[in-house]
Amino acid sequence: MLVVKKFGGTSVGNAERIFNVARRCAKEYQAGNDVVMVLSAMGKQTDVLIDMAHEINPNPPKRELDMLLTTGEQTSVALMAMAFATMGIPSISLNAFQVAMHTTSVYGNARLKRIDTERIQHELEGRKIVIVTGFQGVNKYEDFTTLGRGGSDTTAVALAAALHADKCEIYTDVDGVYTADPRIVKKARKMEEITYNEMLDLATLGAGVLHNRSVELAKKYNVPLVVRSSLNESEGTTIKEVVKVEGMLVSGVAADKNATRISVVGLEDRPGVAFKLFNMIAKAHINVDMILQSIGRDGSKDISFTVPEDMADECYKLLEDNLEVLKAKKVDMRKNVAKVSVVGAGMMSTPGVAAKMFECLYNADININMISTSEIRVTVLIDEKDTERAMNAAHEAFGLED
Repeated sequence: MLVVKKFGGTSVGNAERIFNVARRCAKEYQAGNDVVMVLSAMGKQTDVLIDMAHEINPNPPKRELDMLLTTGEQTSVALMAMAFATMGIPSISLNAFQVAMHTTSVYGNARLKRIDTERIQHELEGRKIVIVTGFQGVNKYEDFTTLGRGGSDTTAVALAAALHADKCEIYTDVDGVYTADPRIVKKARKMEEITYNEMLDLATLGAGVLHNRSVELAKKYNVPLVVRSSLNESEGTTIKEVVKVEGMLVSGVAADKNATRISVVGLEDRPGVAFKLFNMIAKAHINVDMILQSIGRDGSKDISFTVPEDMADECYKLLEDNLEVLKAKKVDMRKNVAKVSVVGAGMMSTPGVAAKMFECLYNADININMISTSEIRVTVLIDEKDTERAMNAAHEAFGLED
Protein backbone atom coordinates (compact mmCIF):
# COMPACT_ATOMS: atom_id res chain seq x y z
CA MET A 1 0.00 0.00 0.00
CA LEU A 2 1.21 3.51 -0.85
CA VAL A 3 0.30 6.29 1.59
CA VAL A 4 0.95 10.03 1.18
CA LYS A 5 1.16 11.84 4.53
CA LYS A 6 1.21 15.63 4.80
CA PHE A 7 2.31 17.40 7.98
CA GLY A 8 1.72 21.10 8.66
CA GLY A 9 4.06 23.61 10.24
CA THR A 10 3.00 23.04 13.85
CA SER A 11 3.53 19.28 13.42
CA VAL A 12 7.22 19.83 12.59
CA GLY A 13 7.73 22.98 14.67
CA ASN A 14 10.71 21.72 16.69
CA ALA A 15 13.05 18.73 17.10
CA GLU A 16 10.69 16.88 19.46
CA ARG A 17 7.78 17.17 17.03
CA ILE A 18 9.95 16.19 14.07
CA PHE A 19 10.88 12.96 15.87
CA ASN A 20 7.22 12.42 16.82
CA VAL A 21 6.26 12.61 13.12
CA ALA A 22 9.22 10.42 12.13
CA ARG A 23 8.21 7.69 14.59
CA ARG A 24 4.62 7.80 13.32
CA CYS A 25 5.71 7.38 9.70
CA ALA A 26 8.26 4.71 10.67
CA LYS A 27 5.38 2.54 11.98
CA GLU A 28 3.68 2.75 8.57
CA TYR A 29 6.95 1.96 6.82
CA GLN A 30 7.75 -0.99 9.13
CA ALA A 31 4.28 -2.40 8.44
CA GLY A 32 5.48 -2.88 4.85
CA ASN A 33 3.82 0.15 3.25
CA ASP A 34 5.42 2.70 0.93
CA VAL A 35 5.43 6.18 2.47
CA VAL A 36 5.66 9.59 0.79
CA MET A 37 5.72 12.56 3.15
CA VAL A 38 4.92 16.19 2.31
CA LEU A 39 6.07 18.83 4.80
CA SER A 40 5.32 22.50 5.38
CA ALA A 41 7.87 24.94 6.78
CA MET A 42 8.54 24.63 10.53
CA GLY A 43 6.09 26.49 12.78
CA LYS A 44 5.99 30.18 11.93
CA GLN A 45 9.07 30.02 9.67
CA THR A 46 7.20 31.31 6.60
CA ASP A 47 5.99 34.35 8.59
CA VAL A 48 9.55 34.96 9.81
CA LEU A 49 10.84 34.92 6.22
CA ILE A 50 8.07 37.26 5.04
CA ASP A 51 8.86 39.72 7.86
CA MET A 52 12.54 39.53 6.94
CA ALA A 53 11.73 40.27 3.31
CA HIS A 54 9.61 43.30 4.21
CA GLU A 55 12.39 44.60 6.44
CA ILE A 56 14.60 44.75 3.36
CA ASN A 57 11.93 45.80 0.88
CA PRO A 58 8.33 46.79 1.78
CA ASN A 59 7.20 45.54 -1.62
CA PRO A 60 9.55 42.65 -2.48
CA PRO A 61 9.57 41.29 -6.07
CA LYS A 62 7.29 38.24 -6.16
CA ARG A 63 9.90 36.08 -7.87
CA GLU A 64 12.46 36.80 -5.16
CA LEU A 65 9.89 36.27 -2.41
CA ASP A 66 9.17 32.79 -3.78
CA MET A 67 12.91 32.10 -3.95
CA LEU A 68 13.12 33.00 -0.26
CA LEU A 69 9.99 31.24 0.99
CA THR A 70 10.84 27.88 -0.58
CA THR A 71 13.81 27.60 1.80
CA GLY A 72 11.34 26.99 4.66
CA GLU A 73 10.13 23.66 3.31
CA GLN A 74 13.64 22.62 2.25
CA THR A 75 14.73 23.05 5.87
CA SER A 76 11.87 20.84 7.11
CA VAL A 77 12.45 17.95 4.71
CA ALA A 78 16.22 17.91 5.26
CA LEU A 79 15.81 17.83 9.06
CA MET A 80 13.20 15.07 8.76
CA ALA A 81 15.59 12.94 6.67
CA MET A 82 18.26 13.49 9.33
CA ALA A 83 15.80 12.28 12.00
CA PHE A 84 15.16 9.07 10.05
CA ALA A 85 18.92 8.57 9.66
CA THR A 86 19.36 8.62 13.45
CA MET A 87 16.62 5.95 13.64
CA GLY A 88 18.35 3.79 11.03
CA ILE A 89 15.50 4.14 8.53
CA PRO A 90 16.41 4.86 4.88
CA SER A 91 14.87 8.08 3.56
CA ILE A 92 15.57 10.90 1.12
CA SER A 93 14.46 14.54 0.95
CA LEU A 94 13.49 16.05 -2.40
CA ASN A 95 12.60 19.62 -3.36
CA ALA A 96 10.38 20.76 -6.25
CA PHE A 97 13.29 20.73 -8.72
CA GLN A 98 14.33 17.21 -7.86
CA VAL A 99 10.85 15.68 -8.22
CA ALA A 100 10.07 17.77 -10.50
CA MET A 101 6.78 19.58 -9.83
CA HIS A 102 5.86 21.74 -12.83
CA THR A 103 3.68 24.80 -12.26
CA THR A 104 2.36 27.88 -13.98
CA SER A 105 4.46 31.05 -13.72
CA VAL A 106 2.30 33.14 -11.37
CA TYR A 107 4.72 33.82 -8.52
CA GLY A 108 3.08 33.56 -5.12
CA ASN A 109 -0.01 31.73 -6.41
CA ALA A 110 1.15 29.20 -9.01
CA ARG A 111 -0.89 26.15 -9.99
CA LEU A 112 0.45 22.66 -10.49
CA LYS A 113 0.46 21.48 -14.11
CA ARG A 114 2.08 18.06 -13.82
CA ILE A 115 4.39 16.03 -11.60
CA ASP A 116 7.23 13.84 -12.82
CA THR A 117 7.01 10.69 -10.69
CA GLU A 118 10.08 8.78 -11.94
CA ARG A 119 12.44 9.94 -9.18
CA ILE A 120 9.94 9.24 -6.40
CA GLN A 121 9.09 5.79 -7.84
CA HIS A 122 12.80 4.97 -8.06
CA GLU A 123 13.39 5.91 -4.41
CA LEU A 124 10.29 3.98 -3.26
CA GLU A 125 11.53 0.90 -5.12
CA GLY A 126 14.73 1.22 -3.06
CA ARG A 127 12.51 1.05 0.09
CA LYS A 128 13.13 4.61 1.16
CA ILE A 129 10.68 6.97 2.79
CA VAL A 130 10.44 9.90 0.34
CA ILE A 131 10.11 13.35 1.95
CA VAL A 132 8.93 16.07 -0.46
CA THR A 133 8.72 19.84 0.02
CA GLY A 134 5.15 21.12 0.05
CA PHE A 135 3.93 24.51 -1.19
CA GLN A 136 6.41 24.83 -4.06
CA GLY A 137 7.01 24.06 -7.72
CA VAL A 138 9.12 24.99 -10.72
CA ASN A 139 7.95 27.05 -13.69
CA LYS A 140 9.00 27.02 -17.35
CA TYR A 141 11.78 29.52 -16.59
CA GLU A 142 13.21 27.04 -14.05
CA ASP A 143 12.36 29.41 -11.21
CA PHE A 144 10.91 28.33 -7.89
CA THR A 145 7.22 29.19 -7.45
CA THR A 146 4.91 28.90 -4.45
CA LEU A 147 1.34 27.61 -4.53
CA GLY A 148 -0.31 30.16 -2.24
CA ARG A 149 -1.86 29.78 1.17
CA GLY A 150 -2.35 26.13 2.17
CA GLY A 151 -0.31 24.99 -0.83
CA SER A 152 1.22 21.98 0.97
CA ASP A 153 -2.24 20.34 1.11
CA THR A 154 -2.44 20.76 -2.66
CA THR A 155 1.06 19.27 -3.10
CA ALA A 156 0.07 16.19 -1.07
CA VAL A 157 -3.17 15.50 -2.94
CA ALA A 158 -1.51 16.11 -6.33
CA LEU A 159 1.25 13.64 -5.43
CA ALA A 160 -1.33 11.09 -4.23
CA ALA A 161 -3.17 11.44 -7.56
CA ALA A 162 -0.01 11.22 -9.67
CA LEU A 163 1.31 8.19 -7.75
CA HIS A 164 -2.12 6.49 -7.57
CA ALA A 165 -1.75 6.32 -3.79
CA ASP A 166 -4.15 4.22 -1.75
CA LYS A 167 -4.88 7.18 0.51
CA CYS A 168 -3.77 10.69 1.37
CA GLU A 169 -3.63 11.70 5.02
CA ILE A 170 -3.50 15.38 6.01
CA TYR A 171 -2.14 15.79 9.54
CA THR A 172 -2.89 19.03 11.40
CA ASP A 173 -3.13 20.29 14.98
CA VAL A 174 -6.85 19.37 15.09
CA ASP A 175 -8.16 15.81 14.98
CA GLY A 176 -10.53 16.15 12.04
CA VAL A 177 -13.13 18.36 10.39
CA TYR A 178 -15.56 19.98 12.83
CA THR A 179 -19.03 21.43 12.31
CA ALA A 180 -17.40 24.82 13.08
CA ASP A 181 -14.09 26.11 14.40
CA PRO A 182 -14.05 24.63 17.95
CA ARG A 183 -12.02 27.61 19.18
CA ILE A 184 -14.99 29.86 18.33
CA VAL A 185 -17.98 27.53 18.69
CA LYS A 186 -17.46 25.55 21.89
CA LYS A 187 -20.18 23.01 21.07
CA ALA A 188 -18.76 22.12 17.64
CA ARG A 189 -18.39 18.39 17.03
CA LYS A 190 -16.06 16.34 14.87
CA MET A 191 -17.53 14.68 11.77
CA GLU A 192 -16.63 11.09 10.87
CA GLU A 193 -17.08 11.79 7.16
CA ILE A 194 -18.10 14.53 4.76
CA THR A 195 -18.55 14.74 0.97
CA TYR A 196 -16.01 16.36 -1.34
CA ASN A 197 -18.55 19.02 -2.32
CA GLU A 198 -19.37 19.98 1.26
CA MET A 199 -15.68 20.08 2.22
CA LEU A 200 -14.85 22.11 -0.87
CA ASP A 201 -17.38 24.77 0.08
CA LEU A 202 -16.31 24.79 3.73
CA ALA A 203 -12.63 25.10 2.73
CA THR A 204 -13.37 27.86 0.22
CA LEU A 205 -15.48 29.74 2.75
CA GLY A 206 -12.92 29.87 5.54
CA ALA A 207 -12.67 26.48 7.29
CA GLY A 208 -8.88 26.53 7.60
CA VAL A 209 -8.42 22.79 8.12
CA LEU A 210 -7.93 22.12 4.36
CA HIS A 211 -7.03 24.21 1.34
CA ASN A 212 -9.85 24.36 -1.23
CA ARG A 213 -7.58 23.55 -4.19
CA SER A 214 -6.52 20.32 -2.47
CA VAL A 215 -10.17 19.28 -2.12
CA GLU A 216 -10.81 20.17 -5.78
CA LEU A 217 -7.96 17.87 -6.81
CA ALA A 218 -9.10 15.07 -4.48
CA LYS A 219 -12.59 15.20 -5.98
CA LYS A 220 -11.32 15.36 -9.57
CA TYR A 221 -9.01 12.34 -9.17
CA ASN A 222 -11.09 10.54 -6.51
CA VAL A 223 -8.24 10.58 -3.99
CA PRO A 224 -9.32 9.09 -0.62
CA LEU A 225 -8.61 11.94 1.81
CA VAL A 226 -8.36 11.77 5.61
CA VAL A 227 -7.82 14.70 8.01
CA ARG A 228 -6.09 13.56 11.23
CA SER A 229 -4.22 15.00 14.20
CA SER A 230 -0.43 14.69 14.35
CA LEU A 231 -0.66 14.88 18.15
CA ASN A 232 -2.89 11.84 18.83
CA GLU A 233 -3.99 8.56 17.22
CA SER A 234 -7.70 9.40 16.66
CA GLU A 235 -9.27 8.32 13.38
CA GLY A 236 -10.02 11.79 12.00
CA THR A 237 -12.50 12.69 9.25
CA THR A 238 -12.77 10.98 5.87
CA ILE A 239 -13.61 13.10 2.81
CA LYS A 240 -15.13 11.15 -0.10
CA GLU A 241 -17.74 11.24 -2.87
CA VAL A 242 -20.57 9.49 -1.02
CA VAL A 243 -21.05 9.25 2.74
CA LYS A 244 -22.73 6.35 4.52
CA VAL A 245 -25.54 8.29 6.16
CA GLU A 246 -27.83 10.69 4.35
CA GLY A 247 -26.48 14.20 4.68
CA MET A 248 -27.83 16.44 7.40
CA LEU A 249 -29.56 19.63 6.38
CA VAL A 250 -26.38 21.57 7.26
CA SER A 251 -23.00 19.94 7.83
CA GLY A 252 -20.99 22.90 9.01
CA VAL A 253 -20.55 26.62 9.59
CA ALA A 254 -17.50 28.50 8.29
CA ALA A 255 -16.22 32.05 8.58
CA ASP A 256 -13.69 33.98 6.52
CA LYS A 257 -12.30 37.26 7.81
CA ASN A 258 -9.92 37.46 4.86
CA ALA A 259 -12.40 39.52 2.83
CA THR A 260 -12.78 43.09 1.58
CA ARG A 261 -15.84 44.54 -0.12
CA ILE A 262 -15.23 46.72 -3.17
CA SER A 263 -18.02 48.71 -4.84
CA VAL A 264 -17.82 50.28 -8.29
CA VAL A 265 -20.38 53.08 -8.33
CA GLY A 266 -22.12 54.71 -11.30
CA LEU A 267 -21.36 52.22 -14.09
CA GLU A 268 -23.32 52.50 -17.32
CA ASP A 269 -26.38 50.27 -17.36
CA ARG A 270 -25.71 48.51 -20.66
CA PRO A 271 -24.51 45.10 -21.92
CA GLY A 272 -20.80 44.29 -21.58
CA VAL A 273 -20.03 46.53 -18.60
CA ALA A 274 -19.76 43.68 -16.09
CA PHE A 275 -17.54 41.74 -18.53
CA LYS A 276 -15.21 44.72 -18.95
CA LEU A 277 -14.93 45.15 -15.17
CA PHE A 278 -14.31 41.53 -14.23
CA ASN A 279 -12.10 40.81 -17.23
CA MET A 280 -9.84 43.64 -16.10
CA ILE A 281 -9.70 42.15 -12.58
CA ALA A 282 -9.08 38.62 -13.91
CA LYS A 283 -6.14 39.76 -16.02
CA ALA A 284 -4.54 41.06 -12.80
CA HIS A 285 -4.93 37.55 -11.28
CA ILE A 286 -7.26 38.85 -8.55
CA ASN A 287 -9.87 36.42 -7.23
CA VAL A 288 -13.45 37.66 -6.89
CA ASP A 289 -16.07 35.96 -4.76
CA MET A 290 -19.50 37.38 -3.82
CA ILE A 291 -20.99 39.68 -6.48
CA LEU A 292 -24.00 41.97 -6.11
CA GLN A 293 -25.35 44.20 -8.90
CA SER A 294 -27.90 46.91 -8.12
CA ILE A 295 -30.98 47.49 -10.23
CA GLY A 296 -30.16 50.07 -12.89
CA ARG A 297 -31.62 53.55 -12.37
CA ASP A 298 -31.16 56.66 -14.51
CA GLY A 299 -28.93 54.73 -16.89
CA SER A 300 -26.40 53.67 -14.22
CA LYS A 301 -25.82 50.78 -11.82
CA ASP A 302 -23.44 49.78 -9.01
CA ILE A 303 -21.54 46.49 -8.74
CA SER A 304 -20.15 45.28 -5.41
CA PHE A 305 -17.97 42.22 -4.85
CA THR A 306 -15.52 40.73 -2.37
CA VAL A 307 -11.82 40.02 -2.87
CA PRO A 308 -9.22 38.48 -0.53
CA GLU A 309 -7.83 41.06 1.88
CA ASP A 310 -4.28 40.72 0.57
CA MET A 311 -5.47 41.58 -2.95
CA ALA A 312 -7.77 44.45 -1.94
CA ASP A 313 -5.35 47.39 -2.23
CA GLU A 314 -4.09 46.14 -5.60
CA CYS A 315 -7.68 45.75 -6.87
CA TYR A 316 -8.73 49.17 -5.56
CA LYS A 317 -5.76 50.89 -7.24
CA LEU A 318 -6.41 49.02 -10.51
CA LEU A 319 -10.01 50.24 -10.62
CA GLU A 320 -9.19 53.77 -9.45
CA ASP A 321 -6.62 54.05 -12.26
CA ASN A 322 -9.21 52.85 -14.79
CA LEU A 323 -12.30 54.84 -13.77
CA GLU A 324 -12.40 56.58 -17.16
CA VAL A 325 -12.02 53.29 -19.05
CA LEU A 326 -14.86 51.78 -17.00
CA LYS A 327 -16.88 55.01 -17.21
CA ALA A 328 -17.64 54.78 -13.50
CA LYS A 329 -18.08 57.56 -10.93
CA LYS A 330 -16.03 56.15 -8.06
CA VAL A 331 -14.68 53.07 -6.27
CA ASP A 332 -15.37 52.37 -2.60
CA MET A 333 -13.49 49.87 -0.45
CA ARG A 334 -14.58 48.48 2.90
CA LYS A 335 -12.34 46.22 4.98
CA ASN A 336 -13.45 44.92 8.44
CA VAL A 337 -16.03 42.59 6.91
CA ALA A 338 -16.37 38.79 7.10
CA LYS A 339 -18.17 36.01 5.28
CA VAL A 340 -20.18 33.54 7.36
CA SER A 341 -21.59 30.47 5.62
CA VAL A 342 -23.67 27.39 6.31
CA VAL A 343 -22.94 24.37 4.10
CA GLY A 344 -24.79 21.09 3.62
CA ALA A 345 -25.82 18.68 0.87
CA GLY A 346 -29.23 18.40 2.55
CA MET A 347 -30.10 21.94 1.40
CA MET A 348 -30.73 20.74 -2.16
CA SER A 349 -33.97 19.04 -1.20
CA THR A 350 -35.08 21.28 1.69
CA PRO A 351 -36.66 24.74 1.28
CA GLY A 352 -36.34 27.47 3.90
CA VAL A 353 -32.63 27.16 4.75
CA ALA A 354 -31.85 30.75 3.74
CA ALA A 355 -34.86 32.01 5.72
CA LYS A 356 -33.66 30.18 8.83
CA MET A 357 -30.15 31.64 8.39
CA PHE A 358 -31.53 35.17 8.06
CA GLU A 359 -33.87 34.63 11.02
CA CYS A 360 -31.08 33.55 13.37
CA LEU A 361 -28.97 36.56 12.36
CA TYR A 362 -31.98 38.88 12.87
CA ASN A 363 -32.53 37.41 16.34
CA ALA A 364 -28.86 38.08 17.11
CA ASP A 365 -29.23 41.68 15.84
CA ILE A 366 -26.65 41.16 13.08
CA ASN A 367 -26.96 43.18 9.86
CA ILE A 368 -26.34 41.52 6.45
CA ASN A 369 -24.39 43.47 3.81
CA MET A 370 -24.44 40.95 0.94
CA ILE A 371 -25.87 37.48 0.27
CA SER A 372 -24.65 34.66 -1.96
CA THR A 373 -26.16 31.17 -2.34
CA SER A 374 -25.59 27.89 -4.16
CA GLU A 375 -27.30 24.49 -4.06
CA ILE A 376 -25.44 23.52 -0.88
CA ARG A 377 -24.55 26.80 0.86
CA VAL A 378 -25.78 30.18 2.05
CA THR A 379 -23.16 32.90 2.59
CA VAL A 380 -23.66 36.33 4.13
CA LEU A 381 -21.26 39.25 4.35
CA ILE A 382 -21.41 40.94 7.76
CA ASP A 383 -19.34 43.30 9.91
CA GLU A 384 -16.20 41.53 11.12
CA LYS A 385 -16.99 42.33 14.77
CA ASP A 386 -20.15 40.16 14.54
CA THR A 387 -18.39 37.04 13.19
CA GLU A 388 -18.25 34.91 16.32
CA ARG A 389 -21.83 35.73 17.35
CA ALA A 390 -23.05 34.87 13.84
CA MET A 391 -21.23 31.52 13.80
CA ASN A 392 -22.64 30.51 17.18
CA ALA A 393 -26.14 31.65 16.22
CA ALA A 394 -26.12 29.64 12.97
CA HIS A 395 -24.55 26.58 14.64
CA GLU A 396 -27.32 26.54 17.23
CA ALA A 397 -30.13 27.34 14.77
CA PHE A 398 -29.28 24.34 12.58
CA GLY A 399 -28.86 21.90 15.47
CA LEU A 400 -25.15 21.17 15.02
CA GLU A 401 -24.27 21.05 18.75
CA ASP A 402 -22.24 18.19 20.16
